[in-house]
Amino acid sequence: MRTQLLSHLTRLRDDERGMTTVEYTIVLCLIAAISVGTWQTFGSELEGYLGDATDEITDALEEGD
Repeated sequence: MRTQLLSHLTRLRDDERGMTTVEYTIVLCLIAAISVGTWQTFGSELEGYLGDATDEITDALEEGD
């Protein structure tokens, strides 16, 4: 039983397919962290720009009526 367990653990350690999953997970976490940081930095500024654009569109549509 112990030999089977060690054999299984050795196969898991040497299996490089799992490394790809770990690498993708790390990249995904980095992208998420950068996205959150960027949103916190530029979110309020972007919200102002979008608000201004919405106001302009609304004004243009109201003038057309």
